[in-house]
Amino acid sequence: MTSTLVVGAGSAGCVLAARLSADPSHTVRVLEAGPVWASAAEMPAHLLDPGHLPVGPDSGVVWRYPGNIVRGKLIGGSGAINGSYFVRPTAADFAAWSAAADSARWSFDAVLPMLAELESDRDFGSAPGHGARGPIPVQRTTDPAPVSREFADRCAALGFAEVADLNAVPASTTAGGDPGWTPDTGQGRPASLRADGFGRVPLAVAGGRRAGPALTHLYSALTRPNLDVTGGTTVTRLLLRGSRVIGAEWARGRERGKTFADRVIVCAGAIESAALLIRSGIGPESQLRSLGIPVVLPAPVGAWCTDHPEIGIEYQGPVPESTTVALEYILELDDLELRPYTPMFTPGLRRLGVALMSPEATGELTLGSADPAVPARIDQGYLRSARDRDRLRAGIDVAAQVLGLPLGTVDDTWLRAHLGTSQHLSGTCRMGPAGDPRAVVDECGRVHGIEGLTVADLSVVPVPLHRGPQAAVVLLAALIADLYAV
Repeated sequence: MTSTLVVGAGSAGCVLAARLSADPSHTVRVLEAGPVWASAAEMPAHLLDPGHLPVGPDSGVVWRYPGNIVRGKLIGGSGAINGSYFVRPTAADFAAWSAAADSARWSFDAVLPMLAELESDRDFGSAPGHGARGPIPVQRTTDPAPVSREFADRCAALGFAEVADLNAVPASTTAGGDPGWTPDTGQGRPASLRADGFGRVPLAVAGGRRAGPALTHLYSALTRPNLDVTGGTTVTRLLLRGSRVIGAEWARGRERGKTFADRVIVCAGAIESAALLIRSGIGPESQLRSLGIPVVLPAPVGAWCTDHPEIGIEYQGPVPESTTVALEYILELDDLELRPYTPMFTPGLRRLGVALMSPEATGELTLGSADPAVPARIDQGYLRSARDRDRLRAGIDVAAQVLGLPLGTVDDTWLRAHLGTSQHLSGTCRMGPAGDPRAVVDECGRVHGIEGLTVADLSVVPVPLHRGPQAAVVLLAALIADLYAV
């Protein structure tokens, strides 16, 4: 009987554990640092409300890092606290992913059957490339909030096309296209953006509840005798015998212990997965030595990562309704995404986000201590690239036209003052062939140089994705689970 230890019951861990434990001859043990309720019925109601983002200063279900970065710390991970956005990566994203991984396994044509298998699209389930019987319910708002309706009306009035299905299979999987709509830009700014259009956001919701992977995958599998999920347990270090992983050390309150397994799959997220590898001696040699960690394997863990920088523009707008999802419409312009948020992050003010989805600048994750209680440090590298600053300025020009507001001079100081993050960090354990100096794992998520160790979460994604990552991480986990189920 094969045994697998899954580190983390976040979005990826929920999907992996559910799919692997479907084989009764395969024992699966999951260790999660945050709370795990015995059943979905016992989860607090506010965690199931898609209109509530439980990430504020009083939240007890998040990891916090410098730079206002948060991640879900509970069963379901960030998929249990996010805005339910479930937009697929683009065909161009998968082409770039496949090239970086040096494998056709991640091409759009190769992953499309799994994308369809995972979803039950209530609006387009019978359309080509979609699914109607999968575990994840996907639907779009039918009664948008006033701020969402106003945004859509203004986009239409400016001549943008409405896209009925943002998850539609493209007629061609090649990148490119006509430039389309040209904004009235200021002097010295980019002259044009390809206008992909605006549309309703595909949402992972059902019956008014957030349908994260804990609900769609893991809870329905918890009655299996070969599956065990334990919460409140932080994995502090991987156990290695030579170049093979044999288990992990963990802490649960004052209790300390070890769990052994034939293989370990790390699904702790882009930050904690990288931190765990470094604490276990798998990482940049100079960093390991400075932390006093014995070097097991020099590897570029944390040396490359990417996120979506986001400019927040606040303005007077319609008062929000009592309950809705955080984001109902988006406008896509080439590598920019405009987001009219429904919650009021600042009392009395609406917010329109302008996010750069394919930044040129990359970041770095490092540890300042070998102590698991000390948060990792993430240098995002935002705004280092002149190209990135220009792209954001171009998006802000469009936002000003959509809102009908003069924003004045948008110089670098203005950008820094309004800069935030989309909370979409990825790439800290980058996927690529063994000869790639930036690669930590191979095309299947297996750590180069360590037998039995796999990473399966956003940390392995080797390219910036043009959409939010929830659909991507669920897909990634399902595909890697099926590799190990054979």
